[in-house]
Amino acid sequence: MTDNTRAILLMNVAMLAFTLNDACMKAVSETLPLFQAIFLRGVATTLALLGLAAMQGQLRFVPGPGDRARIGWRTLAEVVSTATFLLALTHMPIANLSAIMQALPLAVTLGAALWFGERLDAARLLAIMIGFAGVLLIIRPGTEGFDRWALLGLASMAFVTLRDLMTRGLSRSVPSSAVAVWAALAVAVMGGVVTLQQGWQTVSLTQAALLAGATVNLIIGYLTVVMVMRVGDIGVVAPFRYMALLWAILIGAGVFGAWPDGLTLIGSAIVVASGLFTLLADRLRRQRRTA
Repeated sequence: MTDNTRAILLMNVAMLAFTLNDACMKAVSETLPLFQAIFLRGVATTLALLGLAAMQGQLRFVPGPGDRARIGWRTLAEVVSTATFLLALTHMPIANLSAIMQALPLAVTLGAALWFGERLDAARLLAIMIGFAGVLLIIRPGTEGFDRWALLGLASMAFVTLRDLMTRGLSRSVPSSAVAVWAALAVAVMGGVVTLQQGWQTVSLTQAALLAGATVNLIIGYLTVVMVMRVGDIGVVAPFRYMALLWAILIGAGVFGAWPDGLTLIGSAIVVASGLFTLLADRLRRQRRTA
């Protein structure tokens, strides 16, 4: 098995794991307060990531001033994106929300051009505009099919874009596991603070099992994504991120009985096609630069 084949398989596992995490959180939030679920999952995830960071000897890392500011903004973006995403997830089909999030590569490409001054040619800019038009087909503002919770999905995508841009700006000396620990801890604290205001509910065995499933799948997703970045060619592997949409459609239909309508499927196809074009154009641009 080649490195790229192994990385493609790992990316598929990562996308399935993240989608299963979302499905578990959506299911448990039907009977358990959402922020209590976020708190419990956050505590378990933080402990697991702390163990991983300790094994790698990265707990004593002290970032420089520039990296501290970026980590602070990244952590804030992680907290807000998690809250908005899960709030939207509890009120809308998982496939619809996943379709909105597939515009993330387009948003990151546009953000990198605005923030870091990366070159953005006319073809990629057009692809980004077409991709966002696909998102409008999914959320349908101003129509009877409009779901206001989709706006929270858009907000989540915006904050995930900020998170990824801050991550891109970190120096190479910053260990990934340490950044993940800070983010997971901040999300757990956010969930705990809101839970203190809302009150605590006794957790049943079924709810505990769903939370455990969410935690395990979230950790699997984190680890496999890191492994992908280490063994595969990003240009080859990145398009397989869109498998998350397929998993979301299948799980949404099979578990929650929610099948996306025609306009949502058309919008999703436009977003995915625009993202794939942008990835291909970026890969060709890098190859020309290398040559």
